[in-house]
Amino acid sequence: MQIHPLITDSDALADLCARLSAGDFVAVDTEFMRESTYWPDLCLIQIGNAEEAAAVDPKADDIDLAPLLDMLVDNEDVLKVFHAGGQDVEIVYNLTNKTPHPIFDTQIAAMALGLGEQIGYSNLVDALLGHSLDKGARFTDWARRPLDKRQLDYAIGDVTHLAELFPKMLDRLRETGRGAWINAEMERLADPANYANEPSDSWKRVRIQSRKADVLGRLKAIAAWRECEAQDKNLPRGRLLRDEALADIASHPPKNQKALAKIRGLPSSWASNDIGARLMQVVQHAEPLPEDELPSRRNRKPGLGKEGALVADLLKLLLKIRSREIGVASRLIAKADELEQLAAGVREDIRLLDGWRFEEFGRDALDLVEGRVAFAVRDGKLKVTHTEEEDAE
Repeated sequence: MQIHPLITDSDALADLCARLSAGDFVAVDTEFMRESTYWPDLCLIQIGNAEEAAAVDPKADDIDLAPLLDMLVDNEDVLKVFHAGGQDVEIVYNLTNKTPHPIFDTQIAAMALGLGEQIGYSNLVDALLGHSLDKGARFTDWARRPLDKRQLDYAIGDVTHLAELFPKMLDRLRETGRGAWINAEMERLADPANYANEPSDSWKRVRIQSRKADVLGRLKAIAAWRECEAQDKNLPRGRLLRDEALADIASHPPKNQKALAKIRGLPSSWASNDIGARLMQVVQHAEPLPEDELPSRRNRKPGLGKEGALVADLLKLLLKIRSREIGVASRLIAKADELEQLAAGVREDIRLLDGWRFEEFGRDALDLVEGRVAFAVRDGKLKVTHTEEEDAE
């Protein structure tokens, strides 16, 4: 494989992208910093395939990233390969308002191959390629220039190994017939809706006990205000105002700006400065949440009760057994909240009751809930048996 020097000019990048665009896939990784900012600070982009790879410096003077971004979001003929690519996809979305497509994530594929729930990149490389990665540069400040050879080698290694991993994993998926199992997960990763930071929807991420319309109306208004302030100041939303303080203000609104000084987690200066004044304007003018926006009972966690909780625990045990038997990460098959819904009597809009998940686990899960499955220890191993099998014996 040819490794190019760090790309810092537009012509070299355009030439590389033209060659990569003629291939079937491109491996992609990014290095960024976001500890102290709202928006991730993109510092390096690594791209490559089986023949060549390079690191691109997005901070280079006057470099035009358009050929690279066009290849990622507009070229449907090239498969984009990532590992745990959520944050990489988010960066591309922030730059283009589009997401890479089609997409393949090796961490998701590893789940279908029974290599772990969320296997790390170095562990995956070691398991499939037998290579031990040098982790010495992982704490690099990628925003500082110049980057030395060791740092660049470390960064480019992420895509050179990725380009080697992808064909091997694809072959295994074809051999096991599990390629279709992860299609929906890949599409979900590429869904632009996952990366749109709409201030008006940000309240849905904040945990709060109340379901009163006036409280949720304040929550929505304050959360939207926080999101806009954080974006404008390029500060992490939690650094501006923590979720706990936001929920407290929504539930127990201060009567005036001076009262902000008494709220835990708020700087005392907010009791008299401009940002505190803007917050109070939002609190005082917030409208109750309209009825059609109130969280539906259907979306709430079902009430299990003591017996239902025991059934949910049995479903989790069944899931552990089945995932071990078929060699698939349990998280890919079902999540805890889905098992709790099933135990509570819900039968609609549950993934495990559809498609391959139903064939591999959902049918047995239904049988367990409805009393047709039992657990037994045979030859020192925990087994799942159907009651009619027990009766036949």
